Parts: sequence; structure tokens; C-alpha cells
Amino acid sequence: MEKQELEVCINAYGKALYSFCRQLAGNRQEADELYQDTFLRAMELSEKVDYTGNPKSYLLSVALRIWKNRRRKFAWRKRIADMQPIVEGQDVESVASTEPSPEEQVIGKEEQAVVRQAVDKLPERLKLVVLLFYMEELSVKQTAEILKIPAGTVLSRLHQARKTLKKELESVINGKGTG
Repeated sequence: MEKQELEVCINAYGKALYSFCRQLAGNRQEADELYQDTFLRAMELSEKVDYTGNPKSYLLSVALRIWKNRRRKFAWRKRIADMQPIVEGQDVESVASTEPSPEEQVIGKEEQAVVRQAVDKLPERLKLVVLLFYMEELSVKQTAEILKIPAGTVLSRLHQARKTLKKELESVINGKGTG
């Protein structure tokens, strides 16, 4: 990956990749590190990047592999010498083209937080499919390629995730309505 190609990738896919890193990592500091490491790794593997294909999928899969490796290493180290868990960030960012009223902003942030918490509670195999399919707006085929699983498995996990999220979000809504 040459400097020009790197700039094109950052400009075209940087926001989406950072947002994905943020969802995986859970806090800004780790997301920043994951984002930078993803582009460093892409530079190292520059001959494998097909710029005529879908570089966004490639970058997302690199970020996912780095994140999984870090989690695996953290779990292994924790088994050997128990450490303090990584503190996850709680801030919720919203991007809007028009300025909503303060009430709408508060309600929107609360809804986003509830949905994010529900997604975070999903098992990792379901959470990754949801993040790639809905947040990154990848197709079932692209999601399957990144996760290295069959497309049918992606569809099955999406169904399971929707069912779980529906149940979780309904209980939250019903809990608020009765209180």
C-alpha cells in the first residue's frame, strides 16, 4: 500500500472503520489503537490488498483479526496472572445532519445507549454478525467472507440476534412503561 492508496482508504473508509473499531473495543483509547494497528497491518500486507475489489471488507477483516488476537492474548494472560479488566467507555456519540431539539437529543441518546447495551450483551458470535451487517452495512456474503463462515450461518446468526435483541429490548421497554 503506497501513501496515495493509504490516503484514499483512510478518506473512503476511515470513519466506518473507526466506528467499527469503537464498537469492538468499547472505549476510545483501545479503538484508536486498533484503528492505527489496522492500517499499519494493511501497509505490511499491501500486496494482498485488492483495490479493484472491496478494500473496506479487507480492512474490516484485518481489524477483526487484530481485535480477536488481542482478546485471546488478554484471556491467556488473565489465566496466567489475573489482571484488572479493561474498563469500557460509556460515552455515546451521535452524528446528525440537522440539529434536533434538546428533548429529541436526550431521547435519541437514551435509545442508542439501550440498543448498544443490548448488542453488547449478545454472545460474540452474534454481536460480530450484527455489527458487520447492520453497522457496517455489509452484505451477507461480505460478512461471511470476513468471519470465514458460510452465508447460511450468517443468516442464522442474524435471526438469532434479532430474536434475542427483540426480547431484550421489549423487556426494557416494558420495564420503563410500568415504572
